[in-house]
Amino acid sequence: MAFEPPQRLVRALGESAPGGDDWLEKLPETVRRAVALRELTVERVQVPGGRSSLVLLVRRADGTPAVLKLAPPRFRPEAERAALIHWDGRGAVQLVEGPAGEGALLLERLHPDVSVRSLPEARALLEAAGTLRRLWVEPPAGHSFETVAERTGRQAGAMRARAGADVAGLVDAALAAREELLAAPPEHRLLHGTFRQSKVLAGERTPWLAVGPDPVVGECAFDLARLVRDRVEDLIASSSGATTTRRRVKRLAESLEVDQERLRGWTLFRAVESGVRALRVGRPRDAELLLEFAGWV
Repeated sequence: MAFEPPQRLVRALGESAPGGDDWLEKLPETVRRAVALRELTVERVQVPGGRSSLVLLVRRADGTPAVLKLAPPRFRPEAERAALIHWDGRGAVQLVEGPAGEGALLLERLHPDVSVRSLPEARALLEAAGTLRRLWVEPPAGHSFETVAERTGRQAGAMRARAGADVAGLVDAALAAREELLAAPPEHRLLHGTFRQSKVLAGERTPWLAVGPDPVVGECAFDLARLVRDRVEDLIASSSGATTTRRRVKRLAESLEVDQERLRGWTLFRAVESGVRALRVGRPRDAELLLEFAGWV
C-alpha cells in the first residue's frame, strides 16, 4: 500500500533514532508484509497517531475491524505483547491472536478518536484512575519485563550527563527522591509504564480501555505519577496551578490507596526526567512547562 507515515511519528523518531536506524525507510515494506501475512484490508492510517508507532485501522479476512500497530524494536513491542497477553483484556485493549514478529501487534478496534481526555477534567481523572487500578496485577512468573529500578537507572544516568547548571537543583532533587524511593518499594506489580489520559480509549466491551503500554514492574506510585501531570499546559496557564497540582497528588493517592509522599517523589522524578529529555532533543517549550511543573511538586 502507498501511504505517508504521520508527521508526528516522523518528528518523534527523528529525535530519538540512533545512528544508522532505517526503520522508517523500511516501513512501507514492513507494512506490506504484515498486512499480507495476516490477510488484512487497510482502511486508513490513524492520524496524528503516536510518537513511537504506526497505527493502521484494518479489517480482518472475516470483516472484523481491528488495529495493526508497528513499532521499532527500541520501543519494546514484544514487551507490550507480553503485557497484553497477561492482562487478557482486563483494563487493556485485547491482543488478537496471530503471528508475532517485526514489531507488529494486531489489536481489537477501540474508538481511536475518543479518549478519556475528551471528558471534563475531574471526570477524566476519575475514569483514568479506575482503568489504571485494573492493570496493577502480579507480573507473570519468570517474566522478563524491565523493572522500575532498571528503567529509572538508565534515565538517571542520562539526566546526570546532560543536565545544565540551570536545572541542576531540580535534577539533584529528583535523583535524591529516586534513591530514597527505591530503597524500600512497597509492592511489585505489572505497570502500564507510560499511562496518561490519552492512553485510555472508549471501547465496546467496557467503556474505557488502556492502550500503548511500555510495561515495567515496580510500585504503583511510579505508574500513577505520569497521570498527575496530565494537561500540564492547563495547569501552567492557571493562576492556581501549583495548588491544583498538590491537590491532585493528594486526591489520586487517596483514591488509589497509594502513599502520597511516594507519589509526590515519583511525580517529581518523572517530570524532571521528561523535562531534561525535552531540552536534549530540542523541545524547549515542553521542557519549560515540565520543569516549572516539577518545581511545584
